[in-house]
Amino acid sequence: MKLLHVSVRRAVCRAICLLAGLSGLAPAQSATPQPLVYRIDIRKEINRTAQLYLSRGLGEAQALGADVVLIHLNTYGGLLESADSMRTAILYSPVPVVVFIDNNAASAGALVSLACRRIFMRRGANIGAATVVDTGGGEMPDKYQSYMRSMMRSTAEAHGKDTVIQGRDTTFRWKRDPRIAEAMVDNRIVIPNLIDSGRTLTFTAEEALRWGYCDGIAESVDDVIANHLGYREYRLIRYRPSWLDELKGFLMNPVLQSLLILLIIGGIYFELQTPGVGFPLAASVIAAVLYFAPLYVEGLAANWEILLFVVGVILVALEIFVIPGFGVTGIGGMVLVVTGFVLALLNNATFRFDGVSGGDVGRAFLTVSVGTVLGMAIMIWLSNRIGARGLFRGMALNADLQEAVSVPSLSGLVGREGRAVTVLRPSGKVMIGDEWYDGISASGFIEKGADIRVVRFENAQLYVEER
Repeated sequence: MKLLHVSVRRAVCRAICLLAGLSGLAPAQSATPQPLVYRIDIRKEINRTAQLYLSRGLGEAQALGADVVLIHLNTYGGLLESADSMRTAILYSPVPVVVFIDNNAASAGALVSLACRRIFMRRGANIGAATVVDTGGGEMPDKYQSYMRSMMRSTAEAHGKDTVIQGRDTTFRWKRDPRIAEAMVDNRIVIPNLIDSGRTLTFTAEEALRWGYCDGIAESVDDVIANHLGYREYRLIRYRPSWLDELKGFLMNPVLQSLLILLIIGGIYFELQTPGVGFPLAASVIAAVLYFAPLYVEGLAANWEILLFVVGVILVALEIFVIPGFGVTGIGGMVLVVTGFVLALLNNATFRFDGVSGGDVGRAFLTVSVGTVLGMAIMIWLSNRIGARGLFRGMALNADLQEAVSVPSLSGLVGREGRAVTVLRPSGKVMIGDEWYDGISASGFIEKGADIRVVRFENAQLYVEER
């Protein structure tokens, strides 16, 4: 009986210890993990490199299960096509994206900022001035401004409206007024109490806060996260680009891509005009590798798109060297070459263009067209310049072949007499006066030393007979 009581007491003690252990573990198991903030720094021109930063950063943030992506932005603008791709990626990102404008978000930077779910600005920062300009700073035609106005409006509209209830009245108000976004592009827009006609809108931080284009003023990234996002304790992971990202961004610049297309076409043309394999073909191959390689690595250029280009080049070569004239083969080859260039720039799956916008197609055609037209123009110009006064005068044949191979007329020797210096059977050497000439016997063999007479001059030859 005593042993039974001891066993019961031991069992009770074990149960109490087990419950105590479980109660001690419970808080650790139910503790919520710290929120993850993924930071992407874009403090440079908006271009293909910045586009790669954002694309890779958003992909990593989603893979890590980040709670929010914070873009640390400071830019004076950049390429419209890159900004358009970046704003699309931000609008459709499954991870919410906010931006901290550290001083500047001008032009293309304003479009990128406007796509973010929330905008925070440093005191003294600016956002706006999104008019499309050329490389010299001059305004582009209204065709381009119209497209930019539309993008700014649609980006502002994408954030929807707030429901405002005042007493019994319910109204809906844009979270970001599309009209204000359009005024950042078009200086003809008038908004009462904000901007008059003739000026392009640019907000300071305080003005942006007042008109709903800023959700808070902060002095640092930590200030944004702690005081505006409400994450007192958090994990911060920062996207760190590699040198390969920089290289791919440089090679995918539209201007450089047009130049590479120029080199590809020009190299093929001049290689076909010269015998053997030389420098033009090497330059063309290197340019083709630099054009397609970064697009292939990024998943834009597929194997079949590169194959289209190669087959097109082969068809053009067959048209030049094998098939006479210029017909279906040559035209088909040129179409395949251009098609390969264009499709390599588009993010399409085979011939499905679900995720490709009209703007993407237009920019791809523009890039390829510029390179192709410039390439042909330069080929024609260089072809006309090769020669005595051209750029390649040191390499070109400048001699006048007509003068080099001209033969003096010997028709004045017809009827004159001389002697055979060698045996003529039927050709040999004859002497007329004190000069030796090549002669051909018109009367059979003539022995050496025999007297001869010139009977005619024909086909640059003297014909003689024995006297």
